[in-house]
Amino acid sequence: MQEVNWILCPICGNKTRDKIREDTILKNFPLFCPKCKSECLIDVEQFHITVIKAPDAQPQSR
Repeated sequence: MQEVNWILCPICGNKTRDKIREDTILKNFPLFCPKCKSECLIDVEQFHITVIKAPDAQPQSR
């Protein structure tokens, strides 16, 4: 049986809603974190996650 891991948010470190297996390959995957509400592009290959573009800090407008 293949090992399955949760993808962790590179910003806050919490679990996202996505799982990956050892043979999963993702290119330019838009990862959304439901906890910190951030989205970033990632690459995944053999459980190695590379952040391509993390969101820039922007002030909240109200």
